[in-house]
Amino acid sequence: MREIVFDTETTGFKFSEGDRLVEIGCVEMVNRVETGRTFHAYFNPERPMPPEAQAIHGLSDAFLRDKPVFAAGVADLLDFIGDAPLIAHNATFDFGFINGELQACGFPPVCMRTRMVDTLAIARQRHPGAKHTLDALCSRFGIDRSHRVLHGALLDAQLLAQVYVELMGGRQIGLGLGVETVEAAAAPVAVRTVAKVRPPRVFTVPEGELAAHTAFLAKITDPIWGAGASG
Repeated sequence: MREIVFDTETTGFKFSEGDRLVEIGCVEMVNRVETGRTFHAYFNPERPMPPEAQAIHGLSDAFLRDKPVFAAGVADLLDFIGDAPLIAHNATFDFGFINGELQACGFPPVCMRTRMVDTLAIARQRHPGAKHTLDALCSRFGIDRSHRVLHGALLDAQLLAQVYVELMGGRQIGLGLGVETVEAAAAPVAVRTVAKVRPPRVFTVPEGELAAHTAFLAKITDPIWGAGASG
């Protein structure tokens, strides 16, 4: 099964209020294993970058000035994602911007009902009461995020791909490979482990120690081990 894990960076929180998509990063997975194929693009939002947004992702007006507008890169993006399910963290936010940009340049929106997978919703269901940020989930699953200084769409998508695998059961899901992958594999062989049995050890008490022990016991009056013998 082919899936696309993705993340976006924007100028703000709402496309409907004039905010725009400025970066998208996508990671291809097949049977929940990364294939190494990615898609990454920056876009000129044709509007100033608010300082609070720049503080999150570090993308300035000067950096984005010579980047293409979304309409110029939309064909490559749609070709990469195809008809695969799209996985994102707090996915309604990312879908809101992708679909807003698509419709703004004359393309139909991606169906959220049939293609959206929200890792935030999955994390809340699997770990209620815990923190569900990407950083918190990386910590929970032991995923190295030390190189994540600022938010970046491709880096965050790569981290999220690892988080998604863990949320869906961890690396053991790779044992359930597709038929085309395992047809050439040999049938599993049952292995029975037989424990080695050590021979019993023989302990010998020196005669001197045995005589000393007997003499010591003889000095004890009314021993408790003798109570039952006289009954």
